[in-house]
Amino acid sequence: MNLNVPQLSARGVTKSYFKGRRPSSGRLGGRVWGAARGLIPWRRPARGIEVPVLLGVDIDADRGEFVSVVGTSGCGKSTLLHLLGTLDAPDAGEIYLDGSRIDNLPPAHRDRLRNNVFGFIFQFYHLLPELDAVENVLAPLMIRHGALSYWRSRRRLRQNAEQLLERVGLGHRLKHKPNELSGGEMQRTAIARALIGHPQILLADEPTGNLDATTGQEIIDLLVNLNRDEGITILMVTHDESIAQRGDRIVRLSEGRAVAVGEDSHRVAC
Repeated sequence: MNLNVPQLSARGVTKSYFKGRRPSSGRLGGRVWGAARGLIPWRRPARGIEVPVLLGVDIDADRGEFVSVVGTSGCGKSTLLHLLGTLDAPDAGEIYLDGSRIDNLPPAHRDRLRNNVFGFIFQFYHLLPELDAVENVLAPLMIRHGALSYWRSRRRLRQNAEQLLERVGLGHRLKHKPNELSGGEMQRTAIARALIGHPQILLADEPTGNLDATTGQEIIDLLVNLNRDEGITILMVTHDESIAQRGDRIVRLSEGRAVAVGEDSHRVAC
C-alpha cells in the first residue's frame, strides 16, 4: 500500500456503447446456383451507432474521502462507477488501486477485488427475492468463503449480519424478504450487504434515487456516518445537488469529462 498515491483513480478513461445490432458472421443454407445444396458464409450488416459516454476522464479519491459525482441523466455517472469497481472495462485508459493498475487484471483477480475491497450500493437494490434480509446480507460472504468454510462459520457470520442490520435500523426486519420491505428498508439492507465484507471502498450508484426525500436524507446520513466513523472511502454518483453537497468534494461529469466543483479543482484533470 502506497499512502502517497490516491486510493482509487482513473486516468484517461474512455468508454462508448454500441446502440443497435453489431455486425456478425453466420452461415446461410440453400441451393447454390441450382447445382448443389451447401452452406455459404455471409455477414450481417451493422445497424446502429456507437455512442460515446466517457471521453478521457481523470479522477482521484484519497483514502477516507467522500467524493460525490454529479451530472445530468445519461452523462456516464454509473458507467464511471462500474469502471472504477471493475464491473466493466474501459475502451481506453487505466484504473488504479493504491497505485497499482487493476482494470487489466485477470477475471479471477478482479472478482476477488470486488468481493474483498469494493462494496457496491445500487439504485435498484438488486436483492435476491427468495432470500430474507439476513441471507441477502450474507450473500457476499457465501461467495467469498465457499460452501464448506461458510458452513463451519455460519453462526458467527449470521450473528455479524444481524448486528449489521441492527446498526442500519433493521433489527426488526431480519427474516423479512424484499417484497415485505419498503424502499428505504431495501436500500438499508443493500448497504448492510455492501458492508458485511468490510470493504475499503464503497461505490454508491444513486443510493437515494428511488426514495422519498426524508428516507433519502436518512440514507445519506448513514453513509456520512460510515465515512466519518469507519474511514471508508465513498464514491457516490447522484443527480441531486443537495445530496452531493454532503460529500467532501464534488466532481461533475460534463460532455464526457470530469470537472471539479469548488476549491479543489486541481484534484481532477480533464
